[in-house]
Amino acid sequence: MKTMKELHYHFGLKMRIYPSSAQKTIIKVNSDTSRFVYNEMNALNKKIYQLKKEENHNTDTQEQIKQLKIDQNAKKMSARYFFLRDKHIDSLAKANAIQNYRKSWVRFHKVHHSGIPNFHKKNTEWKYQTNCLYQKKETQALLTNGSVRFIDDSHIKVPKLEILRASGSQKRILQMEQNGAEIRIGTVTVHKDAADRFFLSMQLGSDTPFTAPAEKTEKQVGIDLNIENFLTDSDGVVVDNPCYYRKAKKKLAKAQRKLSRRATRAKKEHRPLRDAKNYQKQRLLVARLYGKVRNQRQDFLHNLSTTLIKNHDLVAAEELRSRNLLKNHALSMSISDVGWRTFLNMLDYKSKLYGKVFVTVDPKNTTQTCSDCGFVMGTNGTEKLTLSDREWTCPHCGIHHIRDWNAAKNILSRGLQKIKEQAA
Repeated sequence: MKTMKELHYHFGLKMRIYPSSAQKTIIKVNSDTSRFVYNEMNALNKKIYQLKKEENHNTDTQEQIKQLKIDQNAKKMSARYFFLRDKHIDSLAKANAIQNYRKSWVRFHKVHHSGIPNFHKKNTEWKYQTNCLYQKKETQALLTNGSVRFIDDSHIKVPKLEILRASGSQKRILQMEQNGAEIRIGTVTVHKDAADRFFLSMQLGSDTPFTAPAEKTEKQVGIDLNIENFLTDSDGVVVDNPCYYRKAKKKLAKAQRKLSRRATRAKKEHRPLRDAKNYQKQRLLVARLYGKVRNQRQDFLHNLSTTLIKNHDLVAAEELRSRNLLKNHALSMSISDVGWRTFLNMLDYKSKLYGKVFVTVDPKNTTQTCSDCGFVMGTNGTEKLTLSDREWTCPHCGIHHIRDWNAAKNILSRGLQKIKEQAA
């Protein structure tokens, strides 16, 4: 039986689940346990750090450090804290919390701007992770014989939660297995969002591709992302910016003001916000409004990215650093609303999924360079183009350009050059 790492293809599956009241309580218990274990690991690690900083490392200090390292273990924590031995707690939820804490430190050492692990705060979202385990007597790892397994097309069994009703795209995955594919379930995440919707996500692995490669089209395209319109491609096609957040901004502001008033009233009456029913109703309304905007944006980005990848063999885009762009306060809301970084990530993984090529190129001077003769504005006594210059004429060859279309052509040229350099 192969492990997840040994399987060639990996895929993420997310389903909406509909737990009963008793199952919701169990999810809450496991979420709280996961958060507590993570925070306990963080607290113990901070104590170890403080002890190591002390100048005089006597025998007692060394023993303390040794004991604290031993305490960073799920079994030791369960022995020290009685409530961690609750029969409804999944032992793998505790193990995953410890593993996630250690992974966050590894990520920090590799990418320093990711930040050191902080204490997880209690909020309206619940989340915990478990794993699908297979018995040694099983010769194959399937969707139907692990500790997490599908009962049928719309029901799934999860440790401690038992059978859950689910809806999503799992029918296609189950059909793959019925056709002979061996699919293994890895990490499983149970999550409740701020709008009180429950989801179950799982990592799948197989030696059979989850998606058939798309047909070759012999077409290449470069795309220029901008705020004026969402994107312009090298063929001159313009995709308008839907501006979902801007359209909902007024309604959101009104709902948030109402939420703030209810919070203020509850505090004046010395009532905890979790017990203030009117506040919780309004909080749920605000969360659903934000959820609608997020879902609209995700749907738009998914449809557009899939269309681009399936209809072209090569897609080239400019490498954007959203974090740096957001420092421009005049444009930060517009940049956040379009979701460029999410869009580029979608293009990246979908290109691998459908057997196409996606590359990003350096955006420097893509708007300032003439795509016909290569002349760069701002050189030889010329002035650089500003954001207000939507059209311009090259002073060297006299070709008239539409700014974004010209930039998309330059991006495609750089993308093709990058592919040639990688192949050489």
